[in-house]
Amino acid sequence: MIKTNLEKLIETAVCGGICHPYLWGAPDEKVAADGGSFFPVGFSGINYTVKVGDPAFDWAAGDHVEPGVAIRNCDSRANSGLALYACVGNEAVILDACMEGKDVKLKGMPGVVTGKHNGRVLVYFPKRVVDRLCVGDRIQIRAGGLGLALSDYPDVRVMNCSPRLLKALNPSEKGGKVRIPVAKVIPDKLMGAGVGCGNSWSGDYDIQSTSPEAVKEYSLDQLRLGDLVAVSNGDASHGLRWQQGAITVGVVMHGSSRLSGHGPGLNVLFTSPKGAIEPIITRKANLAELLALQ
Repeated sequence: MIKTNLEKLIETAVCGGICHPYLWGAPDEKVAADGGSFFPVGFSGINYTVKVGDPAFDWAAGDHVEPGVAIRNCDSRANSGLALYACVGNEAVILDACMEGKDVKLKGMPGVVTGKHNGRVLVYFPKRVVDRLCVGDRIQIRAGGLGLALSDYPDVRVMNCSPRLLKALNPSEKGGKVRIPVAKVIPDKLMGAGVGCGNSWSGDYDIQSTSPEAVKEYSLDQLRLGDLVAVSNGDASHGLRWQQGAITVGVVMHGSSRLSGHGPGLNVLFTSPKGAIEPIITRKANLAELLALQ
């Protein structure tokens, strides 16, 4: 295991309630990149259908589809803390549930953080649990990972990654680089919405999926929710930008889009402006397998 500062990390409790689905922007039909119009389905609080490990593409009317359960805190300042402190792989637990009963005990049921999107934190629970959850149910996260560093690699910055996920990834070292498993490597020219954002911690940026040629050339339609993806010439050290020779690794936390400049979204996990990361392609580089999400 690569030397880290795990023993120095601080764990804190953050909490949010399950969101209600909403349509971002004006409550009207959206204009797609091809000029068509549609009503998007995807920004949801409880997604009964889609889970981590499922395809990121081809959901009927699906747009920015969020798998599992999305939570946020109704206090804006507290929600900023929730969105910042929660890291992929953190344990979540149900504090209270409207449908709690003698037949199904939901209180105390564990889940796993799988991503962050537009101020919401996405949490995985088994289907039998998701089917019983309600909008407004409260979920607490044991947040830890902020400040995580690879001690011998100051040029590799770690973000949004829990100690549990780092252990599951088990990155190796070779030739002065950190080797991280990924499902795919794509060029930075495909990155769209989010580029230029000054915060790589609680936001995301999208792989543009509205060009049929790009989707075909890079087999983007093979991406799964939860896949780890490397972005060549992408630096997320202090915001999301292009940098020759840089490399960034993120996790796909929401699905594709028909909107110009949008597509499957990545939460940054590792970034190196000088290219001190070597992506190792493996189909098993998905949260469903790495974190044993059944």
